[in-house]
Amino acid sequence: MNKGLIGKKVGMTQIFDESGKVIPVTAIEAGPCVVAQVKTEETDGYTAIQLGFGDVKEKKVNKPVKGHFAKGNVTPKKHLREFRVDSVEVKVGDELKADVFAAGDKIDIQGTSKGKGFQGVIKRHGQSRGPMGHGSMYHRRPGSMGPTSTPGRVFKGKKLPGHMGVQTVTIQNLEVVRVDLDKNVILVKGSVPGAKGAILKIKSSVKTK
Repeated sequence: MNKGLIGKKVGMTQIFDESGKVIPVTAIEAGPCVVAQVKTEETDGYTAIQLGFGDVKEKKVNKPVKGHFAKGNVTPKKHLREFRVDSVEVKVGDELKADVFAAGDKIDIQGTSKGKGFQGVIKRHGQSRGPMGHGSMYHRRPGSMGPTSTPGRVFKGKKLPGHMGVQTVTIQNLEVVRVDLDKNVILVKGSVPGAKGAILKIKSSVKTK
């Protein structure tokens, strides 16, 4: 069955397994998430559940969103995410917590990468620099812009300086190392997208291997 939660990145740390080996992990506050809407094949053409995470003051929610939550008799939430599921086993108003996942589960985590601002081609695309001697007229520039007379333009997709980061990134097949039900935190092996406090979409891995 497909499972999903909305979480918040707490930060990174490390734990030790039974053999004493160090495992770098990311702590994620997973839920509690409230089921705000249930979509079915009959009404919407596909099966999914919509989860809400994080409390927000009612005065900060606009009228359409307020009506959306009122329809399900759910208090407004700051973040909404939709998860495709094979079958609906929950109803509107149900609360999902970290115990949705267990140690050993494989998950995919989607988030927004850290913003790096405007960067050159060396940092943004990993290109190499030219000679740094005084005689060189080429140090950290982008490289050839292409032929001159034909076609007389820069090809689409040319790697150039520009804004770096703040992109939707999904890391697949991460392993859940530990689940802390008291603190509603899951520990995931390795790193996940975003800075501390970033909102993450956690779902069952689409790849089995």
